[in-house]
Amino acid sequence: MAVTIAIETPLQNDVRALVAHLNDHLLPLSPVEFQFKMTVEQMAGSDTTLFVARDETGRAVGMGALKVHSPELGEVKRMFTLPEVRGQRVGSQLLTCIVDLARERGLNTVMLETGTGQGMAEAHRLYTRFGFTPRGPFLDYPESQWSAFFEMHLTAPAVPA
Repeated sequence: MAVTIAIETPLQNDVRALVAHLNDHLLPLSPVEFQFKMTVEQMAGSDTTLFVARDETGRAVGMGALKVHSPELGEVKRMFTLPEVRGQRVGSQLLTCIVDLARERGLNTVMLETGTGQGMAEAHRLYTRFGFTPRGPFLDYPESQWSAFFEMHLTAPAVPA
């Protein structure tokens, strides 16, 4: 599937719909208090850059964001692709854009928090194939059975998944 990926505002109806799909996907996977969601308003902040993947008709089919926490640390947030495009490398392309932007900004490390269990197995495969390695909690995330944490040090080139 041919997609185009661009930096866009999250304050668009079709991006809001993607966020709603992501939230619906996450809801049954873990208790709400262990779901660390950013709203579209938070995603529109100056510390966050959102990439949107669109298919050849212009339909938003995926998204992922880089949130910069410090001059050294960025975090992958709100990674999601519609179920019908999974397995077509859209997530990998989004992750490449996020990591490339982190490199451009001179960040040393990119980390992420994601869920655990069967509903998150594809995400874990994407992150590990891309070169992220498991780690413990970071920032103010609590240790729990519901979260998995990954990091990538940006001293080596990205490995497309």
